[in-house]
Order: sequence, then structure tokens, then C-alpha cells
Amino acid sequence: MSASAQPRDTSVNRSAGETLDKAGAENFPVAPFFLPAAWRDDLMAVYGFARLVDDAGDGDLADPAATAALLGVDARPPATPSAQPGPPTPAEVAFRLALLDGLEHDLDRVFGAALHPGGPDGPRHPLLRRLVPLVDRRGLTPEPFRRLIEANRVDQTTARYADFDDLIGYCTLSADPVGRLVLAIAGVSTPERIELSDAICSGLQVVEHLQDVAEDLARGRIYLPTEDLVRFGVTEADLAAPTADGPVRELIAFEVRRARTLLDRGAPLVGTVRGRLRLLLAGFTAGGYAALAAIEDAGYDVLAQQAKPDKRRLAAKAAAIFAKGR
Repeated sequence: MSASAQPRDTSVNRSAGETLDKAGAENFPVAPFFLPAAWRDDLMAVYGFARLVDDAGDGDLADPAATAALLGVDARPPATPSAQPGPPTPAEVAFRLALLDGLEHDLDRVFGAALHPGGPDGPRHPLLRRLVPLVDRRGLTPEPFRRLIEANRVDQTTARYADFDDLIGYCTLSADPVGRLVLAIAGVSTPERIELSDAICSGLQVVEHLQDVAEDLARGRIYLPTEDLVRFGVTEADLAAPTADGPVRELIAFEVRRARTLLDRGAPLVGTVRGRLRLLLAGFTAGGYAALAAIEDAGYDVLAQQAKPDKRRLAAKAAAIFAKGR
């Protein structure tokens, strides 16, 4: 390794650790202690990939230049990234898309390395190297990983969603693949379970969008369907206010009910499995319900501050879902 490569690799390795540390801020436990060590490693590998891709798509990488160099991406980040809130500049979009292409090429190396261990062209990024034993051991396919990358490509070109069906279409890329990977890791995938898992994951994604209305707007994105904004008489200026007025609160309450319906539809998934997997799925689902409860407790004002789930409430809800199986 050249002297110039060492600082770059060190920077990316440090950034990879910071990416994994973000698991503690999620609405639900990503890889809780009660799971077997192999499962925890596999779930953290999936989380690391998903979080890395999201950070690349959102412009949140700690050292984007080092990541690009490591992946062999020719593009370089803009010399002076936009400091103003709002959509990214064309140069920023071009760089993010190039990074996502580089990550997809590295994903190809993951599956190549799983098929031909010891080959000369393994994945370059440390978080993708963690996927190789997982892919080999669980017999995973590239499709769910590619969908997560595609969701972030969509984020570069689509900042508004006409209606709820369009938003759910986005969730099939951004959220549903994670649930499918969890089922595959546990070896319990069936068409029926996948359908229930998709409902939970889409519900969790809608919940996250409701929590992040202000943050998303600062990035130039609105995930609240345009049809619903019109229905409740909410403008983009209303969403940029420091606190939510009556129409905004009514809109958020409406979307909360929709998200809860999705969680209710998928929650019976918990009852189809047993043991520690049942507890894990109960925790995932309870995280969504607890976040919705936090939004309700805030009077549906998601603009003044981000509503975060109470951990005690989350634990109680998880226990109840575990016991009932839904």
C-alpha cells in the first residue's frame, strides 16, 4: 500500500465505525444483545451497508473524497459544498450519483468474492467487505441491496410524491428490502411473511418521514404526498415554520393513522415465528408504534422538534406484541 493510500484507508475505516455507531439512534434495536452473535454480526453488516448508502445519497459521509478514491470513483466532491438548506446543487447530485454507482460496483465485487473466495478483486469498502461472509453463508441475492442503492438514486431526482401510492412505491426500494434481508438471514422467508414484512417496513419508513419533516425539507425533499398537502391546505411555507399550525397537525395526524394501519397490517408477522426472532420482530414493530405515540404526545407538531420514541414505552409495546404475536 502506498503512503498516500494509508491515510485514505484510515479515514474510511474511521468513517465506517461512525456509520455503525448510528444504529443506536434508530427507532428500534438493530442487533440486540439477546440474538446469537452470528445473527448480530449479519444484521449489523446489513445495517452498515444500508446506512452507508443512505449517507452517500444524503451527502452525509464523513470523508466523501476518501470514499470516492477508495471505490475508484473519478468524480470529486464539489470544492465548496452548498452551505444553504435546500436541494443539492447539480454538482453535488452528480457526485452523489457517481458515489452510488461506485457502491454498486463494489456490491458486484461482494457477490464475486462470495462465488470465488480468494479472488483478486474483492470489495474495497470495509462495510461491503463485511457482507461477503453473510452473502456466502445465507445465500443472499443482490436484488435487495440494489434496491437500497436505487432508492438513493431516486432521492437525487425526485423530491415530491404525488400521492400515497407513489410514496409506498418509493418504500419498496428504501425500506422493504431490509425486512426481506432479515427474513433471509433467519432462514424463514415465505411469500406470506414477505408480504407482512413489507407492510411493517413501509410503515416504519412512513413513520421516519413524519419524524423528519423539517430535516427532509432542509434537504429540499417533501415525502408528505402532494395530494394530502392540498387536501389539508398545507403549503411548503407552513412546513418551513418553526412550529406546526392547525392544518399541519391535522395532516400529520392523518398520516400517523396511515402509518399505524400499515404496522397493524404487518404485525401478525410476529406470530408466525418463535423464540428470539419473534422478540426481534416485536422490537422492530414496537419501535414504529412508539414513534407514532411520541408524535401524538407532541400534539402532532413535528416541526418544533423531532419526536423520538420513549424507550420504556417501546419495551412495553414490544413485550405486548411478543406475547400476542401481533
